[in-house]
Amino acid sequence: MNPNKLLQQLGSIQEQMRKAQAQLAQETIELTSAGGAVKVVINGAQRLQSVEINPELLQTGDTELINDALVAAINDAIERSQTLAAEKLGNLTGGLGLPGF
Repeated sequence: MNPNKLLQQLGSIQEQMRKAQAQLAQETIELTSAGGAVKVVINGAQRLQSVEINPELLQTGDTELINDALVAAINDAIERSQTLAAEKLGNLTGGLGLPGF
């Protein structure tokens, strides 16, 4: 492959990746756990946007259940956000056959 052409492709892909990352930061994923008692919103850049806990769950005083529900919702949100990012960004580098992409 022509090195100049490869450099041009890489520059184009880099710009596309910047745009895709900016778009990912605008996309949100909402997940719940504990039957909807805990809601987590995360964006495509794996930044937690909000956490809501139903007051009824808090009134139970069951801290173990609350902790478990938070951990489950946050971990699921992170996994889905990572999957979304991999899908969007992987499409940009898939055709080059570069190691690690």
